Amino acid sequence: MMRSLLIALSRNRTLRNVLEDTGPGRKLSGRFVAGTTLDDAIARTAELNKEGFSVSLDSLGESVGTEQAARAAAEIYHLLLDRIAEAALNANVSVKLTGVGMDVSAALGESITGEIVTHAARLGNFVRVDMEGTPYTEQTLRLTEHLHQQHPGAVGTVLQSYLYRTAEDTERLLKQGIRIRLCKGAYKEGPEHAFPKKDDVDANYVKLAERMVRSGVYCGIATHDEKMVEATEAFVKNRGISRDAFEFQMLFGVRRDLQRELLRRGYRVRIYLPFGTDWYPYFMRRLAERPANVIFILKNLFKN
Repeated sequence: MMRSLLIALSRNRTLRNVLEDTGPGRKLSGRFVAGTTLDDAIARTAELNKEGFSVSLDSLGESVGTEQAARAAAEIYHLLLDRIAEAALNANVSVKLTGVGMDVSAALGESITGEIVTHAARLGNFVRVDMEGTPYTEQTLRLTEHLHQQHPGAVGTVLQSYLYRTAEDTERLLKQGIRIRLCKGAYKEGPEHAFPKKDDVDANYVKLAERMVRSGVYCGIATHDEKMVEATEAFVKNRGISRDAFEFQMLFGVRRDLQRELLRRGYRVRIYLPFGTDWYPYFMRRLAERPANVIFILKNLFKN
C-alpha cells in the first residue's frame, strides 16, 4: 500500500510544486540531491571521489515534450562529460530516454542518446541508459544493444528484479557483455508484468545478483537493503569472487553509513548522484523502491 501511494504521489503536480518551492523541500533536495547546477554536481563528485567513491551523475528531468527541450537536456550531458574529463573525475552519466526525447519520437530519443554515447566513448567514459516503466523496457534494451555494438563498453542499462522477464533479459545482456545495474524497480506495474509480493521480488534480486557477479561482466548491485548486501557478500566470499568484479551502487544521501562501511570492507561503491531542479518525481520513486526509507528521510528532514 505504501509503495503504491508513493508512486501515485510522484505524479502529484500540486505536492510537487509545494515541496520544490518551500524551505523543507529545499532542505530535502539539498540532502539527497547534489544541487541545482552543473557546477554543484561537479563539486560534489570531486568530494565523493576523495572519499573513495565513484559516481554516476544524473541530470534530473523526464518526459520532455519538445525537440528543443530534449536537445537542451542532452546539452547538459555533453557538458557533463567534458567537465568530468577536464577534472579527471571518477564518474560516468545516467540518462533517461524520456528525458532526451523518446516521447517526442523514438527516432529523436535514439539519435540524441546515440550522440551522448558517442561522445562518452570518445572520452573513454560510459553512459548508463536508465530503465523506466514497462512501456519502455524492450525499446531501452534494443537501443542499448545497438549502441553497444557501435561502442562496446561505453553503454549499459538497468534491469529491475520485480519484472518476470528480467531473468531472461539478464542472460540476453550478459551474453553480449553489456553492463547491467540491478535494482528492484520503482514504477507501478500490474501482476501481468511484475511480482506482486515483496518476498518474490527480493528472492529474484538475490538470484539475479548472484548471476551477475559471477558473469565476468562488470555489473552494479544497486541496493540499500542490508539483506541484499549480505546475500551478495556471502555469495562472493563462498565462490571466491574478486571484490573488483562488480560494484555496489547506492543513492546519494541514503545509508551513508553502509556506503562507507562497504568501502572499508574493500568493495567498490558508486554513488548515484542526481542534480537539477526537477528532483521531486525522482525522489518519490526512490522512496517507493524501499518505503522503509520514509522514516529515515523524515527524521533527517526535520533535524535542526
